[in-house]
Order: sequence, then C-alpha cells, then structure tokens
Amino acid sequence: MNVIPGDTEPTENRAATGSAAAAPVVSFNRLELSRILNLYGRMVSDGEWRDYAIDFLRDRAVFSVFRRSSEVPLYRIEKDPRLARKQGMYSVISASGMILRRGQELDRVLLVIDRKLAVV
Repeated sequence: MNVIPGDTEPTENRAATGSAAAAPVVSFNRLELSRILNLYGRMVSDGEWRDYAIDFLRDRAVFSVFRRSSEVPLYRIEKDPRLARKQGMYSVISASGMILRRGQELDRVLLVIDRKLAVV
C-alpha cells in the first residue's frame, strides 16, 4: 500500500481533534419549549411582547422576552439544573434582576407572568 506524504490514518486524525470534545449544553426540551412558546404566543396576540431570544449556555438555558428588540428583556425564563434539588431549576427573572418565582415545575413558575384575567 502506498502512503502519500502528509496523509494520516483516519483514527490518528480523530484522536488529535477529538480530545477537545464540546462540553454539554443545557437546553429546554420539547415540552418545556412548547409551554414557553404557548405563553409567548398569547402575550404577542395581546400586544404585550414582540420579540424573544433563546440562549443555551453550559450552566443554564435562558428564554428572554422583549417588548421591543432594542430594549433589555422584560422577563428571563431560566433553567438551571444545578438548582434542581435546592430551590428548583426553573425561575422567572424581571428586567431589574429580581427573581419573581422559582420552582420545580415550569407551569407553576410561569403563572407569575401569565395574566389570564386583566382589568379593562
């Protein structure tokens, strides 16, 4: 078998690049994202929210809600698995940085910003 100079075995190449494997990233699963987007859709139809952003970081996942895309987020819905056995991995944080609610169940945490009854 002829070996061309500069060519390497595929296993050698894989070993050189595979050592720096990507760290696992925290994300929302399909059910969680469905519940968050359901709330987002209702608030958009009410005219309260206009934009959102999703960030998947190593330690937490963040769903940010904006009134306008040029502003700071009105609310941040965070999933932090490190707090799962302590205070609950889900939290809703206001624009000022105050934690409005934290808990184990996403539905209960979202109740703090889900205004179903509004005085007109």
